[in-house]
Amino acid sequence: MTSPAEPANEVRSVTPTPASAPTLTPTPGRSGRRISGAVWAGLGIVYVVWGSTYLGIRIVVETMPPFLSAGLRFVVAGLLLVALIAWRQGPSALKVTRAQLGSAALVGLLLLLGGNGLIVLAETSVPSGLAALLVAVVPAWVVVLKAVFGQRPTAGGVAGVLLGLVGLAVLTLPGVSGDVRIGGVVLVIVGSLLWSIGSFSSSRIPMPANPFTASAYEMVAGGLGCAALGLIRGEQHGLDLAAISARSWTALAYLVVFGSLIAFTAYAWLLQTAPLSLVATYAYVNPVVAVLLGALILDEALTWPIALGGAVVVASVCLIVTTERRS
Repeated sequence: MTSPAEPANEVRSVTPTPASAPTLTPTPGRSGRRISGAVWAGLGIVYVVWGSTYLGIRIVVETMPPFLSAGLRFVVAGLLLVALIAWRQGPSALKVTRAQLGSAALVGLLLLLGGNGLIVLAETSVPSGLAALLVAVVPAWVVVLKAVFGQRPTAGGVAGVLLGLVGLAVLTLPGVSGDVRIGGVVLVIVGSLLWSIGSFSSSRIPMPANPFTASAYEMVAGGLGCAALGLIRGEQHGLDLAAISARSWTALAYLVVFGSLIAFTAYAWLLQTAPLSLVATYAYVNPVVAVLLGALILDEALTWPIALGGAVVVASVCLIVTTERRS
């Protein structure tokens, strides 16, 4: 997820949502340009595709083990990105120092094993729309982390954090009432916190200079971590590849190609050509898309706690994005 709390005049680490994929370190966005049709098309891709990844994950885990499927997704996507970098920029673009490789691996583990992996596991018992709404509070965690490390948040940022916590409290009601397993809700919240820590750390440790190279190594490291944890959990025992549905395979392919490559490329391009305040709007559009798709395609219930809590969370993210970026 984009870290909406970063000042607009700094180079910063910008991180997609846990259901998507990598991180990158962009240059500041352009704010004085007319918004072109290509920019709106790129935003549409990021809005819809990243919003739909929660639905894709939910379909994947219908017949696939959570961590092994996540590991396969990110290793394949990472290797494809490595091949693409070598083809377009030359093998030298993949060269990094040992410290940079270690940093990229650490961030990848925090984002994709701790963040995305726990969300994949949670979606075995939590509706995709609810998971997306719980994850949407990531900007609030980032504001908290920055405050802990001495960067004073704006009044709007503080209000956004408090509002986000209220939204989280309302969203957990389905778990408290027994409609949704509370364990799954807790997994999503912990996963979003780990994702925030990974996002926060990535701008403070030595990362590869090429953002696409950093993303490729993050995906491979995070994917291998997910696969290893899946094996430790014994997900391979009793795994029957013939029992995996074509629907799950299709969803996995969609996550690799569209969620981790096409949408990421569109996002990276937007960071270089569009105002950051405009690009950051995906942070509160994605959960709305996820809820609508979950209700339309998977018949997920749109209960009053989800509707009310979701509205509160989206409002909090909007407040954080708009106030912190002006600071």
